[in-house]
Amino acid sequence: MDLLRFSTAGSVDDGKSTLIGRLLYDSKGIFEDQLQAIERTSMARGNHQVDLALLTDGLRAEREQGITIDVAYRYFATPKRKFIIADTPGHVQYTRNMVTGASTADLAIVLIDARHGVLEQSHRHAFIAALLGIPHIVVAVNKMDLVGYDEAVYDRITTEFADWAAKLDVHDIQFIPISALHGDNVVQRSMAMPWYQGPSLLYHLEHVYIGSDVNLIDVRFPVQWVVRPQSDEHHDFRGYAGQVASGTFKKGDDVIVLPSGKRSKVKEIRTFDGELEVASPPLSVVMQLEDDIDVARGDLICRPHNQPEITNDFEAMVCWMTDEPLRPGSRYIIKHATRSAKAIVDDMRYRMDVNTLQRDQAADELGLNEIGRVRIRTSTPLLLDEYRLSRATGGFILIDEATSDTVGAGMVVRTAPEPELELEEEDTEVAV
Repeated sequence: MDLLRFSTAGSVDDGKSTLIGRLLYDSKGIFEDQLQAIERTSMARGNHQVDLALLTDGLRAEREQGITIDVAYRYFATPKRKFIIADTPGHVQYTRNMVTGASTADLAIVLIDARHGVLEQSHRHAFIAALLGIPHIVVAVNKMDLVGYDEAVYDRITTEFADWAAKLDVHDIQFIPISALHGDNVVQRSMAMPWYQGPSLLYHLEHVYIGSDVNLIDVRFPVQWVVRPQSDEHHDFRGYAGQVASGTFKKGDDVIVLPSGKRSKVKEIRTFDGELEVASPPLSVVMQLEDDIDVARGDLICRPHNQPEITNDFEAMVCWMTDEPLRPGSRYIIKHATRSAKAIVDDMRYRMDVNTLQRDQAADELGLNEIGRVRIRTSTPLLLDEYRLSRATGGFILIDEATSDTVGAGMVVRTAPEPELELEEEDTEVAV
């Protein structure tokens, strides 16, 4: 069975945790003692039915306030597929947590409360999902039971969202009307909405095709560790450990090590379970080359005729995650793949209004949870791909030098800076 990673997002109290609880409950993905525990807690609170949101809202503050604060990961499987769920916060205050949870997702579920319609947070989370390169989005119009399962309400919401999302660089958006509380269209098709002829949410999750989402063209292997066993038996072994970021490696392939430019061939590919003929993402392996050349942590192994850009000057979209604003001239540590360097924000191109998708070119800083495009220069050249080609080698984080806190997450837009942008105000296309 293959694995689907998906995240949930939406405004506060749109029912994200309840939806995940319903998925786990109806798909028999929880243990009996877990069910008994949340039944007791629900009864103690005076609820007339089991509060399935308690399955994911594990922090005491979350249960007391009735909101999701931290990212909660849950795992379940059906006969068709395995799943890893990231239940992310809906409050704008915790947008940075949403970015963290969605950064590795193959699919994002954006929940919309049928009573309230499309809100700013709906736009924010869909925009972030598109920015993070998530190729599949499901818009789940929740709480349909509270609007009498009215088709007109559903049509109005889907039309409004689709018109707005046409500006995003996402080509697979599925709309599903649901009631997470009662299980309508979550695992089984609902008889309460005969006007809806599409699949249930679980059916869609089981059958959405993600095989073509992996980049198998641009071959990239960031070296994380040099393996040199000290035993007499393996005294001449020198391997390079890491995770295949994209592309496919085979024994005998011609490769080049960057930034040194030394060439060799793949001699052997190993995992804990033994030797492999082929390695593809996201497999972690130890690779041995035929030639004894100097390779260190932070280097990258790729194909001679398909290389990333080696540069210390590039442009990126940045999601800012701390109270201290990002301003031109600010200095940070940048961590990209397995390489780190000092970095300076050289210029602020614009700040995005995630609700209208307008670009504010007059902005001179990014505040907490804001998103904008900046130009960055680094002390050491990085081995960069554009994020749209490779999430692994096109993404990075910014770290505060003094506190070692992660303060920003970035996506490379251009691996070489462009001249000053002359953007028209009405230019709202987000395929940046």
